[in-house]
Amino acid sequence: MKKFLAEFKEFAMKGNVMDMAVGVIIGAAFKAIIDALVDCIISPIIGCFIQGGMEHWTVTIGKAELGLGAFLMAIINFLIIAFVLFCVIKTMNKLINLRKKPEEEAAPLTKKCPLCQSEIDIKAIKCPCCTGDIR
Repeated sequence: MKKFLAEFKEFAMKGNVMDMAVGVIIGAAFKAIIDALVDCIISPIIGCFIQGGMEHWTVTIGKAELGLGAFLMAIINFLIIAFVLFCVIKTMNKLINLRKKPEEEAAPLTKKCPLCQSEIDIKAIKCPCCTGDIR
């Protein structure tokens, strides 16, 4: 049991898990901001054009009442969050790529024999295929 708890503590204290926890907390706060944007700004603007606003749109099928307006507002929330996350991730990827140094091209390990055109080791002075001198 002690080994299990020690492994769990090691797992929980890794940087990736802590980063993920911070991301979830910030994501929840960001979702609250987007919900407020849609509920307090976008929905009333749509309500100016549609009597009663979208959140009150319902469809009744038999005894069931479907909240079509609430569903559409959830889709709008999702699209706004997805767009903002796309922009943030795209910007982060650009910043990461700017910091990377271009990799130098590796020195060649082989060369062509001038006599038989076969690939040989770069340090070779005699071709193993045609036995010609390469200097």
